[in-house]
Amino acid sequence: MFFTDQYIIGFMLETLKNFGGKKLGGLILIIVIIIAFGFGGFGGGFSTNNQNNIAKINKTNVTTQDFMDYVNQSGISLDAIRTNLDNNIIEELLSGLISTTLIDLEVKDFALSISERTILKTIKENKNFQDENGIFQRVKYEKFLLSSNLSAPMFELKLKNRELQKHLFDIIGAGTITPNFLIDKKYEENNQILNIEYFNMEGLYKKKNEYTDQDLVVFIKENEDQLKREYIDFKYVVLNPKNLIGIEEFNQEFFDEVDKIENQISEGADFETILENINVEVKQIIEYTPTSEAKTSESLIYQNKSSKLNLIENGDNFLLYNINKEYDKSPNLNDSKTKGELVELIYQKGKFDFNRKILEEIRNKEFNNSKFEDLGSNNLLNVEINTINDDSMFDINSIKMLYTLPLNSFTLINDKDNNIFLVKIADSKKNFFNKSDEEYVKFVKNQNTDNRKSILQSYDQLLNNKYQVKVNQKSVDRVKNYFK
Repeated sequence: MFFTDQYIIGFMLETLKNFGGKKLGGLILIIVIIIAFGFGGFGGGFSTNNQNNIAKINKTNVTTQDFMDYVNQSGISLDAIRTNLDNNIIEELLSGLISTTLIDLEVKDFALSISERTILKTIKENKNFQDENGIFQRVKYEKFLLSSNLSAPMFELKLKNRELQKHLFDIIGAGTITPNFLIDKKYEENNQILNIEYFNMEGLYKKKNEYTDQDLVVFIKENEDQLKREYIDFKYVVLNPKNLIGIEEFNQEFFDEVDKIENQISEGADFETILENINVEVKQIIEYTPTSEAKTSESLIYQNKSSKLNLIENGDNFLLYNINKEYDKSPNLNDSKTKGELVELIYQKGKFDFNRKILEEIRNKEFNNSKFEDLGSNNLLNVEINTINDDSMFDINSIKMLYTLPLNSFTLINDKDNNIFLVKIADSKKNFFNKSDEEYVKFVKNQNTDNRKSILQSYDQLLNNKYQVKVNQKSVDRVKNYFK
């Protein structure tokens, strides 16, 4: 069974991300597709006799001539390369060349070969070269070669290389089909019916109104560094055409005045000096720190507080501000909003600590059925979970965790609204299935896909250890200069 082209491309991307510390991006994907399926190019427009090495893979040299040939075959225009020189297009193209060279080295290392008969058969079975009856038409093949500016030997060589690469990944993937008995066992485990006893933990937590001011004071003291906020005192004015030039039109005169203010700031003028000839209301803000996500003039100034005096845009207006003071303050319990935020924090911390205590008892085997029933009291409920994908009651990640635990296990899980539940796996039973069921067929495909991914990841690591890629930056720079 062959790996799909997507697997091959994905593998090469993952492998190359680890080579040489060079930036490799999504363009490699485009390049690999171009090399595999598109056989256009520049013709001889970029040929060069410069045989300096641009990269080296172990003992194999990649020359600048190799790179130019690769570019000629890529189908990327000269203008596109010139436009994207600063966007690392040369490095991306080189990464594509390295990827194909590396795979070619692997093909040679495995001593893979393919017969001319197989190449001919592949061409004749290409639907693009067949008539409506599926019969190979030589005329269609010749037209394709002419429109692609390719000779038959060149196209067939590229096709041969592609087939060899597919053969390589076929070898890598050998044995990826999971035995039926293992698939059946795994499917049964994932589709057993679990009987769950559970109760909502909310009733066990300390209520928000039970936290006293003294509790909050202790909480602030214990978390003083994390709870401190940075405040600023500042003045600012809102500038627009009306208060700068006396009309409401955004014209050149207005922007000239804005430029004058910016020049004054760069020359070191202070806030008051700048406003000497501007009749505008000055707003003074004391002890400001943002208290919500809402965007206001004040919050925008706070975001730009690294500049003490500045002129910034705010929609159709400009804000001229001057920050007088920056300082940290602990939360003020006399402020009702701040106090409410602190109560929420200490409440969440209380829940976290209580949950952690339960989990530690479970992990240390100090939690038993008696404690479970005592905590659940009269709130114990039962539910059946039909499969590992049944998230009708609890969050899917919690469900997957439950299917890894043995009978009579305890744990904490959550639902989609993040309510926390203490649960016990009380019973389980088989959920019988038919191998022709759509879900079973889908499961088999997914198992084989996961196995392929695992093998490719292992192969990726093997190649990282097997090949050392070195890039000659001087040659890269020379190539860049050539395209300028």
